[in-house]
Amino acid sequence: MIETGKKIDTNFSLNIIQNGEEKEVKFSELLNRPAVVSVYMRNNTSGCDKQNNSLAENQQWFDNKGYNLIAISKDTCGSHKNYADKFGINYILASDPDYLFSKATDSVVEKKMYGKTFDAPSRSAFVIDTDGTVLGIIEKIDTQNHAGELKKMIESL
Repeated sequence: MIETGKKIDTNFSLNIIQNGEEKEVKFSELLNRPAVVSVYMRNNTSGCDKQNNSLAENQQWFDNKGYNLIAISKDTCGSHKNYADKFGINYILASDPDYLFSKATDSVVEKKMYGKTFDAPSRSAFVIDTDGTVLGIIEKIDTQNHAGELKKMIESL
């Protein structure tokens, strides 16, 4: 996992849903102000729903504090659009099936499920400055209080 104070490579593209529209952007374009990036596994699963609902309930707080809020999973933009509609999500949902963000933050980890081992992004969150510098990291997210732990981190920066 990347360390706080280090810069990530922001020169990769993601497909995103923003304000109900799909578009492809360079990650660096999402850093027009500091950003909170929350990584989750999949739409419409219990823990991930709790994680995103926590963010959705507090999205205005992050906006008022001057942060872009971005949630990233491997889901397609079509799935993200439906997910945003279902949960009232107004922040950016990014599709990252190739784990480009997790590779940039060195946060791809080995996981096990049903006796199989595979590599996938860790359920983690990052506060990233406009130049790509990592300001804060939550290595293991509390899905039910995700927004609370991010708020606490941001208030301490």
